Amino acid sequence: TTYQRHYLILNHMGTIRAEHDDFSIRFASAMNQMITLKSSDGADNDWSRDIKGNMYDTVVEGFQLLSRWTGRIWEQCAWKFSRPCKEPPISDSQQDSATFFDYEKVVRWNYTAEERRALLELIGYIKSIGLMMQHCDTLVSEALWETIHMEVQDFVQDKLDTMLRTTFRKKKDLSRILSDMRTLSADWMANTSKADPEQHSLHQETEEMRQSTFYPRPVAPTAAQIHCLQFLICELVSGGNLRKPGGLFGNSSSGIPVEDLKQLETFFYKLSFFLHILDFTATIGTLTDLGFLWFREFYLESSRVIQQFPIECSLPWMLVDHVIESQDAGLLESILIPLDLYNDSAQHALTYLKQRFLYDEIEAEVDLSFDLLVQKLNEVIFTYYKSCAASTLLDSSFTYACDDGEKYFVKPLRFDAIFKLRRVMILGRTIDLRSLITQRMNKLFRENIDFLLERFEYGDLCGVVELQQLLDILELTHQSISRFLELDSYSLMISEMQENLSLVSYSSRISSQIWNEMQTDFLPNFILCNTTQRFVRSLKGAHHSSQRSDASTGKPYFYCGSHDLTMAYQGLAGLYRDFFGIPHMFAVVKLLGSRSLPGIIRALLDHISSKITAMVPKVTGLQEALPKSIGLLSFDGGIAGCQKIIHEILTWEAKSDVKVEVLHDLKEIGSALYWMSLLDIVLRQIDTTQFMQSAPWLGLVPGNDGQVKHAYSDNTPFTTLLSAATSAVASSPACANPSSYLVMSKQAEAASLLYKSNLNSGSVLEYALAFTSAALDRHYSKWSATPKTGFIDITTSKDFYRVFSGLQYSYLEDSMTNPSKKREMLGDSVAWAGCTIMYLLGQQLHFELFDFSYQFLNVAEIETATVSLYQPADRSKSPNIFQGYEVILEAMRKARRLNNHVFSMLRARCPLEDKVACAIKPSGAPLHRMKFSNTVSAFETLPQRANS
Repeated sequence: TTYQRHYLILNHMGTIRAEHDDFSIRFASAMNQMITLKSSDGADNDWSRDIKGNMYDTVVEGFQLLSRWTGRIWEQCAWKFSRPCKEPPISDSQQDSATFFDYEKVVRWNYTAEERRALLELIGYIKSIGLMMQHCDTLVSEALWETIHMEVQDFVQDKLDTMLRTTFRKKKDLSRILSDMRTLSADWMANTSKADPEQHSLHQETEEMRQSTFYPRPVAPTAAQIHCLQFLICELVSGGNLRKPGGLFGNSSSGIPVEDLKQLETFFYKLSFFLHILDFTATIGTLTDLGFLWFREFYLESSRVIQQFPIECSLPWMLVDHVIESQDAGLLESILIPLDLYNDSAQHALTYLKQRFLYDEIEAEVDLSFDLLVQKLNEVIFTYYKSCAASTLLDSSFTYACDDGEKYFVKPLRFDAIFKLRRVMILGRTIDLRSLITQRMNKLFRENIDFLLERFEYGDLCGVVELQQLLDILELTHQSISRFLELDSYSLMISEMQENLSLVSYSSRISSQIWNEMQTDFLPNFILCNTTQRFVRSLKGAHHSSQRSDASTGKPYFYCGSHDLTMAYQGLAGLYRDFFGIPHMFAVVKLLGSRSLPGIIRALLDHISSKITAMVPKVTGLQEALPKSIGLLSFDGGIAGCQKIIHEILTWEAKSDVKVEVLHDLKEIGSALYWMSLLDIVLRQIDTTQFMQSAPWLGLVPGNDGQVKHAYSDNTPFTTLLSAATSAVASSPACANPSSYLVMSKQAEAASLLYKSNLNSGSVLEYALAFTSAALDRHYSKWSATPKTGFIDITTSKDFYRVFSGLQYSYLEDSMTNPSKKREMLGDSVAWAGCTIMYLLGQQLHFELFDFSYQFLNVAEIETATVSLYQPADRSKSPNIFQGYEVILEAMRKARRLNNHVFSMLRARCPLEDKVACAIKPSGAPLHRMKFSNTVSAFETLPQRANS
């Protein structure tokens, strides 16, 4: 435990941090003084010497700190190598080979997370102090040289002069050595007193006189001079016997006084340190050389293998990986410092060991480490900014409602220093780290978009909300990172991944997937609930979803960044997984945009037209199966008699398959029309929002009649403002280039015209109804025959409304006997399709008069009124006349309410007086089809109905 406290860096980090901070402040202060001294002219000599001496002392202290800190790392490294861990973690170790086991014990598993942080922090201190001193070498060199020159000249001109006149005056041999020392290193050029010192007595030359005649210069002694001075001091002290007891400066037998001996000893050791001061750059390189942390030759020999250790066993990479995995905000800016260990080890291998193969091994490991660093660094940056984007877009009410809402807030990290790294020196090569991060970030965004699109392609149409949420998060992430890196445009990326870069391409992966899902899954397998305005999957129509293959699981940062945010968004997206409604339609409109949405609308209209065409022979077959004469239901037999009559009329048992196919065709047509109505609702809301935003700029104000009118007759307020500003600028003589303002004014006028044209946008639902009406015109003669007598023949009519009336009664009756048989498969889409077709064919009144269900309800109402009129006083004793018919009666009432709702919507969105239609006079005589003048709308280009 005592050894551990002494050798582990973790136990000394408090002292080391204090030393680092204190030295950094004092070194910066000394540098400021040096800069002030450089900029001042005629500075005082004493003040200048004090500043330079302070600079010299600070550099010496810096060398001592670097030496002590590097020694700490040496000691800990040796202590760790001599005390390997006993049992490495089995859960983390994925290798069973015993070859790597010894080295893993001393390096990979022998450093805790706290020790790695402390080691990384100390390496950062060493490299930062060394780099700070290295950058100031030219500024401090003159001060160091002058200080060393002053120290040497003070000793050889002052102290040696005193020794020559006192101690060594009668010792000719020793006096000769001192004279040689003065001759070798004395600088008399800056000294005005050049007389022979032996001619002056000690009393005649005072200390003030010597100081006044000595002028130090920034001329440092050479290495040869320093070595010669050291040799002469040794000769002087030892007398040629270097092995005398007590050391070199012990009790000297030469008779040198103790005070002079101490001066010689002090100057001797100063000379040895002068060599390191003069070789400033090499000394800093030696003190900051930590390449020994990479070398593991002993374990290579003991394991009898070549350099085959995994990258996880490399101590420099361990430190880099620790920074990435811990995501410590205080260490992120030092993430490249451990890579400098590779530079130190490579320099040591080439210059000291002179082994090229060892350098090649280091270079191979550096390539792998740097690639992993850039990859993981991109993932960390991408994950952080994506988590921030997801946290920003997360509903604040959801966050506040959670008890642990703090987990959805992202801890701040700063990557500014990393984004600014354009020149990273590794093994003598300059690498633009910012450029590499930008390239990989662009690739990462494209991979993420491709993953989200692929995940959507493996799911059903209900996943469009989740896709839109994830793409919104990705877009905000792109905006955040684009403030620091020159990324490709997000619209360019998403267009590239959707494969619609061409200007004439109006399709995309999303639109193709949406249409494919609507054809193969949505229209066949989803049923409509008109009350909730939602489509839900039918339990019996889920065969397509069971055949889907599971999407590949992506990396965590491909979703929402952090696990908590991903789970939150998946929970929110799960709310939209079991239905398709207004939120999904908003997502579809946003994802497709104005470029791809018309393609979906046209494909859906073509699908409606093809379904109508395919349904014609099936409807004809059902028409042929009807009896020649179909009369009104009699009130005499009550509802039981009516049911029997309807069963006699609807003899479709042999055509049950055709009946089911027609119902499914009607269901798909109705689902498509209702999908259009949802799209129309969303587009109108979006258009209203855009109108409210652009109306003030276009000068649109509400009129007295409630209609919008233009407050300005000619120009809009926006163009008027820019035109006035352009005129003022162009008329000013100080304007050098008025053409740019003129271009801006013209662009404003073009923008105003563009926004004005968008105000009168059409209705998608009206377009769909007009298109459906034009498609029905081709089959009008088969579904709506003109009476031969000129009057409506109630009994012989077999128009479409008769077929739909029979179909409606059939599946309503089936829902009574087996509710899960038909009703679940059809929903409310059949009513939407049937009512729309009847309305566009002009058969609404015919249907309301002759529908079997409506007649059945009329009979039930009359029967109820009759029974209530003649019932006994005690109503509790009267039998229930509708026993067994409650379910079907309620189903018929719901169907009538739904039909009325659809007809009212059609009358509002597609008025008969504006279209070609058929009506019935109160007398019962038909009003033949005739063309009414259309109003100004977006559907005049549709094919018109021909005259009867």
